[in-house]
Amino acid sequence: MKPSCWIPLLVSLAASVTALPKIDAVSYDGYKVLRINTNRRPSIVKEKLSSIPYEQWNHDVYGHIDILVAPNQVAAFETLDLDYQAMHEDLGDSITAESSPRSVWKRQAQDLSWYESYHTYEDHIQYFEDLQRSFPNNSELVSSGASYEGRDLYGLHLRGTSGPGKPAVLYHGNVHPREWITSPVVEYITLQLITGYTNGDSLILSFLDKYDFYIIPIVNPDGFVYSQISDRLWRKNRQPPPSSGNQSCIGRDINRNWEFAWDANPLGASTNPCSQSYKGEAPSDAPENQGLDKLVRQLRDGAGIKLYIDWHSYGQYILSPFGYKETLYAPELGKWTKAAGMVSETIRDSSDARTTFTFGPSGAALYPTTGAAPDHVYSIGRAEFSYTIELRDTGKFGFVLPPEQIRPTAEEQWEGQKVLLSLLDEEFFDGEGPA
Repeated sequence: MKPSCWIPLLVSLAASVTALPKIDAVSYDGYKVLRINTNRRPSIVKEKLSSIPYEQWNHDVYGHIDILVAPNQVAAFETLDLDYQAMHEDLGDSITAESSPRSVWKRQAQDLSWYESYHTYEDHIQYFEDLQRSFPNNSELVSSGASYEGRDLYGLHLRGTSGPGKPAVLYHGNVHPREWITSPVVEYITLQLITGYTNGDSLILSFLDKYDFYIIPIVNPDGFVYSQISDRLWRKNRQPPPSSGNQSCIGRDINRNWEFAWDANPLGASTNPCSQSYKGEAPSDAPENQGLDKLVRQLRDGAGIKLYIDWHSYGQYILSPFGYKETLYAPELGKWTKAAGMVSETIRDSSDARTTFTFGPSGAALYPTTGAAPDHVYSIGRAEFSYTIELRDTGKFGFVLPPEQIRPTAEEQWEGQKVLLSLLDEEFFDGEGPA
């Protein structure tokens, strides 16, 4: 039975959102993004950096630290005598170039020029509506709740000829708004599933006949819209802060707001509403999380969740639970790691770019995270496979990935997903088969 929180959308998803005040755009003209070589001594680098204000972009700082520096701090930074290189000499110029359309999308689901530019929220909705119309008998447009500002957490439910009610594959895109690349990657995978099934591709037929796909390309729509009209580097949702706090500190990090292990490790999230990783006042107090979690529990109580992927950027990682404790390893870690290794190898060999992914348990391989989706969907949702995938790149461009990398990023991920989806029912380490 179709989960009741997934409401078929009979009208355009671009429907009414509460009118919001006009917002002035944040300018990043003259800002620099710099990669500092730590020489495996990050504490010394951080001590030097403490004399200037900056925003840190990455968390795995053993080898390098990526920072955003304002124009009026560049001279002071240069006096620190650090070993660095520029990722973005002028971030404002990079953002302008990123937003320039490379071609005209014909508003057809099969038009691959969609993957040559970044698009508005309204166009993303239109694109998923077009995809659904191209696959009417095996799909439906759905919503998994609403954002703080009233936008739908829209998505598609894809199924094979046997109808709904099979184990679920669940994808979440654009959890953090500034990670624009995640939505087109999820959309490209959706397109390939539809195209392959329509064309009778035996591999794709097997996927959709065995699993129901629930695909939400933008789970943080308020933040995504804000990142397009005001602040390109926005990370959180747009929920007001606690009434007793600084009222200018808007938003919760919805990937620190899930119920499981929400308060398990003080290093895994922030209690400061002004922080980029603010976890909220209570578990799942962000409306986006409430709708998403309702679906997770309903899928769990139905045919179960076979695979969950939370799509992010950047860094090129494939991460499994647990994130909240670096020394805690799930019983399934062996098969998760084997599968991630096979996906990584496939992605690397799929193109001349040789894109390479690091893989392993999230807390140990990257950094601790509490209230994170993959831990929750595994522990509460009982997903058999649960991952975070951090997309391109490893730091040349970071969050502001040029449009010409959209399609290559999506294509290599589709190659990886074909391998991963083929492994979901594999008996691992039995001496037979690929794993």
